[in-house]
Amino acid sequence: MPTTVERTIGSHTLTIETGKLAGLAHGAVTVQYGETIILATAVMSDKPRAADIDFLPLTVDFEERLYAAGKIPGSFFRREGRPGQDAILAARFTDRSIRPLFPKSIHNDIQITITVLSADQENPADMLGMVGTSAALSISQLPFDGPIGACRLSYMDGHYTIYPTYQESTDGQLSMVVTSTRDAIIMVEAGSNEVSEEVVLEGIRRAHQANMETIDLIDQLTRSVGKAKESFPPPDQSGGELAAQIQDVLQGRLSVLLEDSLDKTARDVRENQLAAEVAERLADKYTSDEISAAFDRALKEEVRQRILNQGIRPDGRTLTEIRPVSCEVGVLPRTHGSGLFNRGETQVLSIVTLGSVALKQRLDTVGPEDTKRFMHHYNFPSFSTGEARRVGSPGRREIGHGALAERAILPALPSEEEFPYAIRVVSEVLSSN
Repeated sequence: MPTTVERTIGSHTLTIETGKLAGLAHGAVTVQYGETIILATAVMSDKPRAADIDFLPLTVDFEERLYAAGKIPGSFFRREGRPGQDAILAARFTDRSIRPLFPKSIHNDIQITITVLSADQENPADMLGMVGTSAALSISQLPFDGPIGACRLSYMDGHYTIYPTYQESTDGQLSMVVTSTRDAIIMVEAGSNEVSEEVVLEGIRRAHQANMETIDLIDQLTRSVGKAKESFPPPDQSGGELAAQIQDVLQGRLSVLLEDSLDKTARDVRENQLAAEVAERLADKYTSDEISAAFDRALKEEVRQRILNQGIRPDGRTLTEIRPVSCEVGVLPRTHGSGLFNRGETQVLSIVTLGSVALKQRLDTVGPEDTKRFMHHYNFPSFSTGEARRVGSPGRREIGHGALAERAILPALPSEEEFPYAIRVVSEVLSSN
């Protein structure tokens, strides 16, 4: 029997329903705003991925089905392919907002799938996906320290809008995403065109108020149909004896390592030497995983104490000191434009290419935009961190970082009428500390 809760937030009614679709998922809800509808499901595996993993294997997928907007995919196969930039960013928003709210002891695979079923071309689906994820987790048996609320807010000439349309977000001087629990802000992501700090802070306050209404809705739904939560023991905090033995072996050498303010490569070598010595000395009493985890905790605590108590960061800088910065232009002779940026041990080479407007990117999305004139692509190869990894297509991290820079630059670009060219910038990360 379907259960529905709803409340008017912004210009439409936010409706959350469960019990009608995807009944075998551990949690499943549909969320509707205007005529945009998403299905959010949450599922957790029965057992941990492996006995010795120390992270949460959480996956969030945002699936844009072009039928939702009455479109047929433009690919050769006429079928949706890998997620586009908007879908990847929506998944990253959701992941960042919910990941901190799971118990540290969960190592089971958790999969969140957000599917866009209907897109009215006015109301974006990404925020509904975040709300749906929060609701699906809250009514499921998965332990989750939520619910959370999520909304986008726009600002234009003194007026704030909750859940703005695509056009309102584009036209506004500020477009901001805020996720929060009842007690605290979890995540803020924003793009703006020269607004004051007061405008941003007031926007966060208003978005949090709207999120409280969403949380009330989810709580109402959970009281009606929520399942009993599975229990997970808290992480073992009985490592005091091991921590003390590690300190006995190190004899203050972690502090010396940080005080030497070495560059990244030299510091990594010294750190690995200390970790190997600790592992060898304590191998007869503890497993390698226990020793490794405890050594990492000791190092992080030493770094933290130096920052908080002495105001010194790992590379020797004070809290207000920036790394040496330098910029060059015209680095490459045959490109349309190039620039080299250095900040400490971080180095990025950016190249710009201009083309006719016919080279604008075609978009297969459920939103109203079908082309894109300015593109910023970000590559993060393994050699930039001194590592060896398989080369593949850009990951979600590269897509997300590229989108941040793209959004920052976009307000400063001339309009297509003033400058009738397609613009592509590629940022090659050559070194990263």
